[in-house]
Amino acid sequence: ALADFAIRHNLLVISDEVYSELTYEGGRHSMAAIPRLRDRLIFLNGFSKAWSMTGFRLGYVCAPAPLTDAMMKIHQFGMMCASSISQTAGLEAVRHGDAAIAEMRDSYHLRRNFVVASLNEMGLDCFMPRGAFYVFPSIRSTGLSSKEFALRLLNEYNVACVPGGAFGACGEGFLRCAYATGMESLKEAMDRMRTFVSSFVH
Repeated sequence: ALADFAIRHNLLVISDEVYSELTYEGGRHSMAAIPRLRDRLIFLNGFSKAWSMTGFRLGYVCAPAPLTDAMMKIHQFGMMCASSISQTAGLEAVRHGDAAIAEMRDSYHLRRNFVVASLNEMGLDCFMPRGAFYVFPSIRSTGLSSKEFALRLLNEYNVACVPGGAFGACGEGFLRCAYATGMESLKEAMDRMRTFVSSFVH
């Protein structure tokens, strides 16, 4: 439906698929797999999420030649290229990293299930995400704003989350929590959060 809409209205489609390797139920769906979008698709991806190479600052774009030619006019004079170390590491990841991605995805899957179950159990309604490594529980039952909740959770219990309001008005009443850490740390964080929430949700 989105592809047909873009074609009908002569639009470019920018598809940022940096989390595409970290999807769970339902598998991976890429805009690049739709042949009729090839002449209007700007496909973005990188190594920071799937291969945990955040500090390497390595990514790529695939797009029709007229668009990449225009991008290069800005890019080549605005910044240096990615370091040779980053490029070599990225090549190694592409050639030999599939098993590591699968292992990481399985681990994230388990952590996601644990965090979502814990949040729902403590009275914070939480949708089960199908990709990436974030959850976005509702904190409306506490009566606190997302900023107040996040600051108090940090200052009183040393658990860091991002207030949903940081993502715009629609995010108010929610909290973004990442589960990209070890299970023991997540268990401790959920225990602390449960103690904090128990004073508001009964």
